[in-house]
Amino acid sequence: MKFKSLACTGISFFSLLQPIVSLSATKQPNILFFMVDDMGWQDTSVPFADEKTLFNNLYETPNMERLARMGVKFTNAYAASVSSPSRCSLMTGANVLQHKVSNWTLHYDTPTDGNNEYFDFEWNWNGICPSNAVVQNYSHMFYAKMLPQILKENGYQTYIVGKAHFASRTTTAADPLTCGFDVNIGGHAAGAMGSYSGCRGYGADREDAEIWQVPMPNIDYYCKENIFLTEALTMEAKKLVNRALESDRPFFMYLSHYAVHAPFEKDMRFYDKYIKKGMCDREAQYASLIEGMDKSLGDMMDLFEEKGIAESTIIIFMSDNGGYSSSYREPNRNAPLRSGKGSLYEGGIREPMLIYWPGVTQPNSVNRSNVIIEDFFPTLLDMAQIENYSVPQRVDGVSMVKLLRSGAVEKNRALYFHYPNDWGERADDAGCPSSAIIKGDWKLLFDYETRCTELYNLANDISEKHDLSENPLYDKIKENLSKDLSNRLRETKANMPVYKVSGIPCGYPDE
Repeated sequence: MKFKSLACTGISFFSLLQPIVSLSATKQPNILFFMVDDMGWQDTSVPFADEKTLFNNLYETPNMERLARMGVKFTNAYAASVSSPSRCSLMTGANVLQHKVSNWTLHYDTPTDGNNEYFDFEWNWNGICPSNAVVQNYSHMFYAKMLPQILKENGYQTYIVGKAHFASRTTTAADPLTCGFDVNIGGHAAGAMGSYSGCRGYGADREDAEIWQVPMPNIDYYCKENIFLTEALTMEAKKLVNRALESDRPFFMYLSHYAVHAPFEKDMRFYDKYIKKGMCDREAQYASLIEGMDKSLGDMMDLFEEKGIAESTIIIFMSDNGGYSSSYREPNRNAPLRSGKGSLYEGGIREPMLIYWPGVTQPNSVNRSNVIIEDFFPTLLDMAQIENYSVPQRVDGVSMVKLLRSGAVEKNRALYFHYPNDWGERADDAGCPSSAIIKGDWKLLFDYETRCTELYNLANDISEKHDLSENPLYDKIKENLSKDLSNRLRETKANMPVYKVSGIPCGYPDE
C-alpha cells in the first residue's frame, strides 16, 4: 500500500489543527456510494437535460437537488441496460465485453434469457467470483479482484447495505462477505425484493421466500413496526456509520437500494401527494418509491453533518440502468429518451449521476463528459489514494479524478455497450440482442436479429428519432464506428448470440 504525500493531498498546515477524525478522513476520505435500482434519467426533480421536463416537475427529490448544488452533475453518464452487468462492472472495473456477465443472474448454472426465435445465448450466467475464492468448480463465471477487497486491504471499513446481485445462488459471490465487505445487510443473489413491506417480512410471506426475501438483521422489529424497506435499510446504514466512527479508519459504504425496482408498492409517507397530482395508482406507487429513496439520501447527508464528517465524506449517486419504459409503467416515462430498461437506446443506459467530493468538486457544476459505470473502479481507488494494487482482470474503466479536479470535459473516448441476450421482458424495442458504441456525439447501434445498423447524433437528437445510417453524408462515420465496435468485440472475444439452426455465433456489425 502506498499513499500520496501530504503535499500531494493538498493538506495545508492549518488543516493539521482539525480534529483527529477529520484529519484521518482527509488522508483517506469516507465514501458513500448511493446506488438506486432501475431509476431512469428523468425520475427526479433534478434536470439532467438542458431544460426541466414534465417529469422533473412531477417527481420530488429535494435531496438530489441538494446534492447537485453541493457537487457536480454528470449529464452523459452511462451503465448497462440491466442490473448484474452494471454491478459487475462497478465492482471489477471491467466492461461487459470483458466480464461477459451480460444479463441478470439468479440460479446457479441457469441462464435467464427469454426464449428467442433465432438465437441461443452463451454468457457468464453465474456472475463474478472474487479473487480470494476457489473457482475451478465453477463455469460461466468471471474471476476478478473486487473493489471492496482492495479498499479493505488498504485501510477501509467496507459495508454493503441493500442489493448485491453479483452472482448466482450458491456461488461464492452470492454472499457479499466473500467480496471484501466487512458487513452485509440485505445483499444476496436476487436482484429484487419479495416485498417492500415490513408486515410481509420483505417477502417472507411468499412461497418462494427462500429466493426473494431480503435478508435483514433486526427483522422482527422492522416487521412489527411495518417499516418500509427503503427506510429500514437507511436505519441500518446509519447504525453502521456510527459504528465506523468508533474507529480511526475511513469507511466505504455501498448503500444499494432495492428501490425503485418492481414490484412497485406504496410508500405511504409519500403516496397520497402523487395521487393528488393526478397520477394513476401504479405511477403514484413509483413516485413514492423515488421520494422514499431521496429521503434516504437526505438522511445520510444529515447524519454526516451531525457527526462532523460532511467535509471528509465523498458522496456518489448513480443508477444501475434505465427506468422501465412500458411493461410496468406507462409508455414514454423516460422521455425525451427513447425506450428503457433492457434496451441500448438512451432510455435504457443513460443514468442520473451526481458526485460531491469536498474541497474538489465545484458546487452546482455540470460536466458533459461521456463516462460509464466501470469508471468508478479506478476513480474510487484514486480518491482513496490507493496507488499500488494488482488485479487479475483488465481495468477498462478510466479514472474521473482529473475531470472532477479540473472540470474538463472528455467526450472523445469510445464507450461500448453489449447486450447479446434476450431480456425475457421484451416490450417494443427493449430487450433484444444488440451492441452499441458512443463516441463524441455519435452513437451507432447494431441489432443482431435484424442485422440493421442505426446511427444517431445525440447532440441534435437525444430522442434517437432520426436514424442517419442511410444518409451518404455520414457513411464514413458509420463505417468507422462499426469497425471500432467490431474490433473491440473481436479483441475481447466477446460472447455473441449463437444461431439455433447452425450453432454458429452471430457475425460482427461490420461483416
